[in-house]
Amino acid sequence: MSKKVLSTPIKDEDLKDIKIGDIIYLTGTLVTCRDVAHRRLIEEKIPLPVDLKGKAIFHAGPIVRDLGNEKYEIVSIGPTTSMRMEKFEKEFIEETGVKLVVGKGGMGKNTEEGCKKHKALHLVFPAGNAVYAATKVEEIKEVHWKDLGMPESLWVCEVKEFGPLIVSIDAEGNNIFEENKVEFNKKKEEQYKLISEQVRFIK
Repeated sequence: MSKKVLSTPIKDEDLKDIKIGDIIYLTGTLVTCRDVAHRRLIEEKIPLPVDLKGKAIFHAGPIVRDLGNEKYEIVSIGPTTSMRMEKFEKEFIEETGVKLVVGKGGMGKNTEEGCKKHKALHLVFPAGNAVYAATKVEEIKEVHWKDLGMPESLWVCEVKEFGPLIVSIDAEGNNIFEENKVEFNKKKEEQYKLISEQVRFIK
C-alpha cells in the first residue's frame, strides 16, 4: 500500500477518499493551537494572527529552544488531549477553514459535525513520540501570541511527512472512537452474559 501524504494547502477533494482508520502523513504548514487560542477566537472573538485555511493545527504544547534573532527550534512536540477543545472545534473549523486537526485521543459530536459540514479531518498522533515528532519539523516560520507562554503560543511550523497520523474522524463525520465503543460494548455484554452463566454469584 502506498504512503498517503497530504500537502498544504489541502482542498475538499483531497479528503474524499480518506476514511477512519487510514494512516496519513502531512507535509506543509502545521500550527500548534491549544485551549487558550481556541477560546480567544471563539469566546473572545479575537481573530487569529495566522491564516489556517487549507492548513493543519496540532493540539500540542511544544518545548522550544530560543536560538536568538527570532529563530527557534522545536525540541519536543507531543499531542495534547483533543477532547479539551471539543466545545470549540466545530466553530473553529467553520471560522478558520482548517482542514486537519491533530491531537491525542478522540473527539465528540461537535467535531464530527464540523468535519462533516466543512470537510475536515481529526487525526491522532501516537502519544509518547514527542521527540520523534520534533524531527519532522523542518523550520519554525513564525510564532504568535507569545504572551500566552510557550505551550499555548501559536508556533507556525513547516513539516515534512509528519506522522503517522491515524484518521479518527473523516470528512463524512464518521468517528472511529465512537464506532469502537459500540463494538467493544457489544463484546463486553456478550462476555458478561457468558461469565454470568458460569459464575452465578456475579448477579
